[in-house]
Amino acid sequence: MRIDAHHHLWRIADRAGQWPPPDLAALYRDFTLDDLAPLLAAAGIDGTVLVQTLEDEAETAAMLALAARAPVIRGVVGWTDLKAPGAPDRIARLARDPGLKGLRPMLQDHPDDAWIADPALAPAIDAMAARGLAFDALVRPRQLKSLLTFAVRHPDLRIVVDHGAKPEIGAGGTPGWREAMAALAARPNVWCKLSGLLTEAGAGGMEAARPYAAAILDLFGPSRVLWGSDWPVLNLAGAYGDWLDACRALVPPAHHDAVFGGNAVSFYRLDRP
Repeated sequence: MRIDAHHHLWRIADRAGQWPPPDLAALYRDFTLDDLAPLLAAAGIDGTVLVQTLEDEAETAAMLALAARAPVIRGVVGWTDLKAPGAPDRIARLARDPGLKGLRPMLQDHPDDAWIADPALAPAIDAMAARGLAFDALVRPRQLKSLLTFAVRHPDLRIVVDHGAKPEIGAGGTPGWREAMAALAARPNVWCKLSGLLTEAGAGGMEAARPYAAAILDLFGPSRVLWGSDWPVLNLAGAYGDWLDACRALVPPAHHDAVFGGNAVSFYRLDRP
């Protein structure tokens, strides 16, 4: 089974005042499953994980409804306010839908880099772990220290770092990125997505992204790395098939089954037929 462990779908009408801005023409339009389906077919992808992009439970409900009628979507990573009063009860209600496999707070642009290290998150995180939900960590390098504190505090929670924590590849790299990622990789409950690096590389393309992809594979090993397209954001940097082919060339063939499918099935518990 081949799984794309990270992609998005959206309607611009639902995103008033949200990213992407109108001047980002490559992304400022609707992206539907009909747009994605031919790319999946051409790439031989059997299933996907649909990931949230808005801090809005209405988007999560819409994604779950779509997954219920689209078998190719094997799981959904949604959103709820993890610090809201009654968050554990909200998580319990969301988790009744078998399509929900994880939750993702929008951390990357949060003004407080230590938000994720707040012990006040514990009730919500305990509710996630009790229901087998995973945690997608959408972070930037400056937040990795706080993410490590979070990972140590919650050893029973499956955590995946989205997009390798978005190192500033196009600007020459982020000092300390590898060391911070190595500390996270030492935690057995932390995984990493091989995704988003081409976008971060900018004009440097795959040549610039390749050392970071290799570092992720080296640090986390072939059993804790999940390939994802990050489509349609990927359109800013390249084509779906080109990113997949570049990653296939980088990952030893003996590990293709794991990185390009099996690890996503294990991490997200994609047990839908």
